[in-house]
Amino acid sequence: MGPHPAVAAVRQAVRRSLEGLAPGDLVLAACSGGADSLALSAALAFEARHAGLRAGGITVDHGLQPGSGEQANRVVATMAGMGLEPALLTRVTVTGPGGADAYPGPEAAARQARYAALAEAALTAGAAAVLLGHTLDDQAETVLLGLGRGSGARSLSGMAPSSGQYLRPLLGIRRAQTAAACAALGLDPWDDPHNFDPAFARVRIRQRVLPALEEALGPGVAEALARTACLLRADADALDDLAAVEADRLGEAGGWAADALAALPAAIRHRVLRRAALAAGCQAGALSLRHIESIDALVTGWRGQRWTDLPGGVRCERRYGRLLFTAARSEDPGGRE
Repeated sequence: MGPHPAVAAVRQAVRRSLEGLAPGDLVLAACSGGADSLALSAALAFEARHAGLRAGGITVDHGLQPGSGEQANRVVATMAGMGLEPALLTRVTVTGPGGADAYPGPEAAARQARYAALAEAALTAGAAAVLLGHTLDDQAETVLLGLGRGSGARSLSGMAPSSGQYLRPLLGIRRAQTAAACAALGLDPWDDPHNFDPAFARVRIRQRVLPALEEALGPGVAEALARTACLLRADADALDDLAAVEADRLGEAGGWAADALAALPAAIRHRVLRRAALAAGCQAGALSLRHIESIDALVTGWRGQRWTDLPGGVRCERRYGRLLFTAARSEDPGGRE
């Protein structure tokens, strides 16, 4: 008899994600001990042998709750028992002001610390890729979070199956399937209490919003949201590529010609302006649509207004028909043509 259908589905998803790697490459599974990452780790251990790859695992202890250290040690033992070598443990300190919905709140701060730890561990171990256990359910929640915050197409496109060294094989797998796979393999997942705490927006979406949508619209809402993310990602990628071409064409040491920027479609122009702001030193996580619109007003709504200040101590002003990004100054005579 073959494996349980859920086990087979997870293995197939992992097998596909490994296709671009070379024999002998080291692949790490990021494992928290939850059902998603446990099923992912077990699938990697199985598939890597057939693909000629080396398979390891890593768990990150955020230290955010009592007993996290002991739980992290149990995950390391579980990964080693699967045959994952190396089985790594890294501990991080999570800092971030504000409450559960603040930016960067606990979720964002923990995510930033986790990704930094994964990147460092992958570099030290010489790993070619790190597998992450995000599922279709996570993707649907991400899309709804973006909708609720009024985000653009890039945010609504959710998580990419491949992003640099990070691979997300399970974006087409439901959370129920990973739980079933763990049960079939005799694995005992850990339920992180934070995943049930309604203080977090993602948990409220999981517990209240998605069930309400399913009740109102019928089954298949999560799948529909994931499909929407896939479609929007293709659109966002195309627009980003076009914006990169225009940025290379228009960007000059002496600033950006306002008339040339104004001639671009808004979707392209906003992306060019965002690229310019980031290149000038703005903080990506703090650069909002409001900031981009304030820069755009210097292009399309010019009335002799002064500069606009941006995150990271960057200032954008219009002078002699060109946009200039500079360090913010305490005094300035204003932005005149």
